[in-house]
Amino acid sequence: MLVEASARRLASAHVIVVGNEKGGTGKSTIAMHLAVALMNFGQRVATIDLDSRQKSLTHYVENRRAWAKRCSGGLKVPEHFCIARGSTRKLEENEAIEFTGLVDAVAASEHAHDFVVIDTAGTDNHLTRLAHALADTLITPLNDSYIDLDVIGSVDPITYAVTRENHYAHMVREARRERRMVDQAPMDWLVMRNRLSLIGTRNRERMARALNELALRIGFRTAEGLAERVLYREFFPRGLTAVDSLDEETLGAQPSLSHVAARQEVMSLMAALKLPLDERGQQRAAAHAEWIAARDTPLEMSDMIGD
Repeated sequence: MLVEASARRLASAHVIVVGNEKGGTGKSTIAMHLAVALMNFGQRVATIDLDSRQKSLTHYVENRRAWAKRCSGGLKVPEHFCIARGSTRKLEENEAIEFTGLVDAVAASEHAHDFVVIDTAGTDNHLTRLAHALADTLITPLNDSYIDLDVIGSVDPITYAVTRENHYAHMVREARRERRMVDQAPMDWLVMRNRLSLIGTRNRERMARALNELALRIGFRTAEGLAERVLYREFFPRGLTAVDSLDEETLGAQPSLSHVAARQEVMSLMAALKLPLDERGQQRAAAHAEWIAARDTPLEMSDMIGD
């Protein structure tokens, strides 16, 4: 069984899959921020991009690598793999080529890294399903919208109560079943509400209730993700993240209060994930938290201007 052969190869690396069948939910932004945060904690990290058409994570890493050279190498860059698309006239041959590419990337990463972060395409295909079956931790970012919630479950138009589970929930259930058949390892599934609006509390409360109901029915945990901030989009051309040491050289300006809040959002997500950091990583995480507290305390009045 192909999934079985691949799952056995991942014994030494914790695999984080960022997945959702819907595009535009911030998967690549989340994947990059997780990778950099883990490296800041002293972990060895590899990243794999399964979206060979958009290549959002690949371009993010390339931008970071180029900007790191400009900043005298002060930015950590993960080892990165982008799975090439099959280009033959036969679907079966293309899938075999792409499958081999993913297996080779995993094989090259598993023993030399502590974590492998996989960014999936916003579609249901063979690579997406395989990646989900390999996941130790699955992160599903959702925009704070019923359109995005619909990939997991539908709600009643009057009461907003959950009425049924939908296609992505079914796909994750099947991936979990396949994983259990291989090595009995559980998959920790975290659904995070991404791009949260800073206003509109009634909608946020309804979304929270619906997700909590689905969490009980399907078996996932929930967490708040990243707010809708302009700076997350501004980071991309330089490959930066909110958890980098931002200053005049890297950012081109002094960080604002919004940068501080963004960093805290990412660190809160890291805490919610409860990843198996080694002792060195735990020490670095504690030191990083103290550094953030000390750095963020004195804010100038000029930093009080938001986006």
